[in-house]
Amino acid sequence: MPLSATKTDRPQANDRLAASLFAEVLIAEQLSRNLIGKALPRGMQISHFSVLNLLAHVNEERTPAQLAQAFHVTRGAMTNTLSRLEWAGHVHIRPDWDDARRKFVSISPAGRAARDAAIAAFMPLIAGVVDDIGADKVRTALPVLRELRNRLEGNAG
Repeated sequence: MPLSATKTDRPQANDRLAASLFAEVLIAEQLSRNLIGKALPRGMQISHFSVLNLLAHVNEERTPAQLAQAFHVTRGAMTNTLSRLEWAGHVHIRPDWDDARRKFVSISPAGRAARDAAIAAFMPLIAGVVDDIGADKVRTALPVLRELRNRLEGNAG
């Protein structure tokens, strides 16, 4: 069913199911951010870690606009995050040699070390949650959560 379907196109029970699903996702997201945020190294925010993690994963430069789009945030918000990361020495920002209006961002060795320290700090906590729930239950839930994310990404913007 398309996301634009009207209420009359679906049973009311689906509305309650949708409300319950999104309530659980939103609460889990808030609690997850709190758990991870408390474990991050001093001064690091989840937004900082997320950018460092993406840059470490792709292992190539990105423009601030590409990063903003990847995280579904404004360019201003990404500029703020990148300024803080640059100040901390976690990223290098250089001009585009072909277009001086554009910049490129890469992770620095210090940024990679900070990202690794962050993962080391929170991984035992999130792995413990998976252990408590059970790996089989988590494996069963992942496809549904991925599909939900993919559907929502298709409607972002």
